[in-house]
Amino acid sequence: MTTAARDTEVGPLLRRWRERRRISQLELALRADSSARHISFIETGRSRPSEEMVLRLAEHLDVPVRERNALLVVAGYAPRYRETPLEDPSMDALREGMERLLQGYDPFPALVVDGTYTVVAANRGSSLLLAGVAGHLLAPPLNAMRITLHPEGLAPRILNLPEWRADLLAQMERQIALARSPRLRALYEEVAAYPPPERAAGGPRPGERGMGGPGGRPAQDGPAPFALTLRIAHEGRVLSFVASITTFNTPMDVTVAELAIETFLPADRETGEYLRSLSL
Repeated sequence: MTTAARDTEVGPLLRRWRERRRISQLELALRADSSARHISFIETGRSRPSEEMVLRLAEHLDVPVRERNALLVVAGYAPRYRETPLEDPSMDALREGMERLLQGYDPFPALVVDGTYTVVAANRGSSLLLAGVAGHLLAPPLNAMRITLHPEGLAPRILNLPEWRADLLAQMERQIALARSPRLRALYEEVAAYPPPERAAGGPRPGERGMGGPGGRPAQDGPAPFALTLRIAHEGRVLSFVASITTFNTPMDVTVAELAIETFLPADRETGEYLRSLSL
């Protein structure tokens, strides 16, 4: 069977998802209330799965919503999940809820990105990180990965760029493995090819303190003990953040499934105090 044929048949596609999840046919059968023999017949094309079975297997294999639609189409069924533009009136409540969440997180940075890291919403705290970013990177649509890793973006100010860059690229690689997205792969190839900046700019000079809080204590130089820290130079200070990503539970729309809320929690007391002082 050729690769092109495998890509247009639901059985091999389901097998690929099962192998990616490292689940045996028997384990999948038990989860989906089926039999290993039936799973085998579906994967080899000897049995055509019902629409319900395709959705059941996709659910237990944790297949992304967009890819569930693709499986249904390949199996000969209509897509089940809509892809509603975020500007659609039916999304009013969602947009308002995200805006309230972002505003409530001020003065700490928070933003919402879609499946290709296009920024769809951001709070005022995020603008702090954009100081000094080249204008062409801030022209709509903004892309969070491009802004972060571009040599004219945040990259020259990220003091632990090698670690942060490696973590972001690994994150993108995991997403590419789950979703057949040419746009995401193209973005990955673009940002992975950016030349590293010669040095971090705008931070404390050798011999100077980092962000001095009460008592002049310097900011933490190493990673926070509980997570990788983003350390970014800002006006002679070093701001330290720990990032978190929140997604929607059990999404029924492709657009919603691919939204992620990214928040940046101060990793030390000095960073938190400085950001709060700016909002007074």
